[in-house]
Amino acid sequence: MTSPTIADLTTLHLGGPARTIVEASSTAALVEALTACDDAGTRVLVIGGGSNLVVADEGFDGTVVRITSAELAFGVDDGRPFVTADAGVEWDGLVAHTVANGFGGLECLSGIPGSTGATPVQNVGAYGVEIADTLRSVQVYDRPGGRLSWVAPDALGLRYRHSNLKHRDDRIVTRVSFWLRNGAVSAPLAYRELARALGRDEGQTAEAEHVRSAVLALRRSKGMVLDADDPDTFSAGSFFTNPIISAAESAAVIAQIAVVVGPDVTIPQFPSGADLKLSAGWLIEQAGFTRGYPGAGAPVRLSTKHTLALTNRGTGTTADLLALAREVRDGVEARFGVRLIPEPVFVNCRL
Repeated sequence: MTSPTIADLTTLHLGGPARTIVEASSTAALVEALTACDDAGTRVLVIGGGSNLVVADEGFDGTVVRITSAELAFGVDDGRPFVTADAGVEWDGLVAHTVANGFGGLECLSGIPGSTGATPVQNVGAYGVEIADTLRSVQVYDRPGGRLSWVAPDALGLRYRHSNLKHRDDRIVTRVSFWLRNGAVSAPLAYRELARALGRDEGQTAEAEHVRSAVLALRRSKGMVLDADDPDTFSAGSFFTNPIISAAESAAVIAQIAVVVGPDVTIPQFPSGADLKLSAGWLIEQAGFTRGYPGAGAPVRLSTKHTLALTNRGTGTTADLLALAREVRDGVEARFGVRLIPEPVFVNCRL
């Protein structure tokens, strides 16, 4: 048992102390730690890679259980390859391992910080691919029942950046299994920027290794690959999700935005089923929040590379982060009537 601050365990490098921090290096150790806490009536905060957490400066008055389990294995099911990994496996390491072993399927999700166990919880996605597209099954520990069981994807309520595992701590992901593609070939490219970087058309495939390299380059250009020497990467990734506007409201919302930006400005918009998805980053910029806002010297700023990331410049506090997040959220809503929804999980704090 150790007692560093939670800031040492998050990519934002923010968060106060915990009463106790326990490392769980296997599924059995994780179950044991959770059982001990539950039997003692101790509050528990489970952390993997800490890439999607905003923790209060006051910290967490309980036990932090940090998942560091690291086993993974390939298999074949009815002729289809898959990989199964412990929740504590570093996500980008898993992606790299699948590509190096001649498989495609996960390459568009390269460079995303955090652990494997977190990926189905919020249905992680990037460059036209979501976890829901590749997920085979999830092993979950049911704390009230004290049971481990495998759950099929269709039981998880997966949708844009959400599952029914999110914002709850009674069901903890312990292992995850993903379908892969043979021949080191990517899935059909579904993201224009990525296809252009590869010299391909949307819908075409490419070598998984080349797709991974292109994704990493694109993410680095936006400060979205962890780098200890780059404060732009001291973030929780995209802080706000792209807003989904219902079909019934979309025409009125687009018309309101057009009044503000002018009729000649193209408003980025994408279909999301019958609804409409807008670009949170574009709305933030059009509301007057530029890269690096509020400027040099501020302890917490928008990334200098990507307005969707709120970054700790090394001396910030969670209170500073929340103040900036509120300013951005409220500024976008005041200008366009669209309320941005934060993506991270908040611990002992809120917007």
